[in-house]
Amino acid sequence: MASAASGAVAVTRALDALVRNDRGRLMSALIARLGSFQLAEEAFQDAMVSAVSHWSRNGVPYSPQGWLLQAAYRKAIDRIRQNKSEERKVDDLRPLVRDEAADDPDDIPDERLRLIFACCHPALETKSQVALTLRTIGGLSTPEIARVFLDAETTMGQRLSRAKSKISAARIPYAVPGPDEWATRLQSVLSVIYLIYTAGYAAGPANGRDLAEEALFLCRLLNRLHPDDPEIEGCLALLLITQARCHARVDAEGITVALAEQDRTKWNRAQIDEGLGLIKTAMQRRAPGPYQIKAAIAACHVQGEVSDWPQIVLLYDSLLRLEPTAVVRLNRAVALAEAGWLEAGLRSLNALAAELKAYQPFHPARAELLSRMGQFNDAAAAYAMAIDLAGSESDAAFLRRRAQQVARSAEAGRLG
Repeated sequence: MASAASGAVAVTRALDALVRNDRGRLMSALIARLGSFQLAEEAFQDAMVSAVSHWSRNGVPYSPQGWLLQAAYRKAIDRIRQNKSEERKVDDLRPLVRDEAADDPDDIPDERLRLIFACCHPALETKSQVALTLRTIGGLSTPEIARVFLDAETTMGQRLSRAKSKISAARIPYAVPGPDEWATRLQSVLSVIYLIYTAGYAAGPANGRDLAEEALFLCRLLNRLHPDDPEIEGCLALLLITQARCHARVDAEGITVALAEQDRTKWNRAQIDEGLGLIKTAMQRRAPGPYQIKAAIAACHVQGEVSDWPQIVLLYDSLLRLEPTAVVRLNRAVALAEAGWLEAGLRSLNALAAELKAYQPFHPARAELLSRMGQFNDAAAAYAMAIDLAGSESDAAFLRRRAQQVARSAEAGRLG
């Protein structure tokens, strides 16, 4: 009995490790062979079920990845035989049976770069891109992804099914884009990875799978699959430098700590050094892009004793030429104020009020600058809006504390 139990534990651990480390590679090989996200997903799940029973009886095979891939091919063949007409069976089965006979189960092609670009194709809406990437490359379950989006599991399942069907119906190519499309399509991929990171950074690791770490995994994978690309290096540097501060961003009471007030001894210096090395390498390639500039801004916060705000303003000027968005203008306005141009920063923020009224970070930034200008009533109103829109309790607690400090300053001013 004990031996059987230990064998089951070994099988469970082997499958868990395989899903975490190799699912994306196996799924990419299956999709490339089968030409269908849905069939590959179903065949992979069938093979996982078979692995539990076979490996429990016979032990984990020498090459679990090769065993699982071969089993999934056979499961796909079984599904085609069950679901297709005789004519379609012959057409669909012939290449699969021929290729299966020629396969070396230990020689698994790495098609993940093609899979990443298919998941992040611009024909899919952003939410579907993120969900499909997390499911297919990251190996998150449908319930885990549903929790990320605060969706019902059935709703997320339907979204994933629609995304796979759209890829098939629209004949979205399962391919790496050519040189003429590379830069634009790469920005879409990096945007998805960054969205995954920011969702994880806001939620923290307590909310199921740590999405910040998932994004780092995806970005490292992309950098490994397509090395020497300065924008990939820039994105990875940005994530590393930001993630390096994660243990200092919340205090013992669970309240967010402002960057300038963080305990720098809690920062992960190894991650910072890796990020700084990556951004230095990327900049030396003389092909600047938005993620390199964002990484350079992050670097300005961690290289000295205090943030280099004048340099950050200049970097935001450069970023605005590439990304002339309201959010970039908001960040530049904050940098202006921090660099000593408080009135100019507040004017720039006020000009964005209509455009960013529903964007939570706008309100605490404006509240802070208003309080510094002594406009306490307006600051209190801005803090109230910021608290209502806060995405986490730790951020809300931080804002309530700041609002109380502003209220005390206003009272002191009246008494004085």
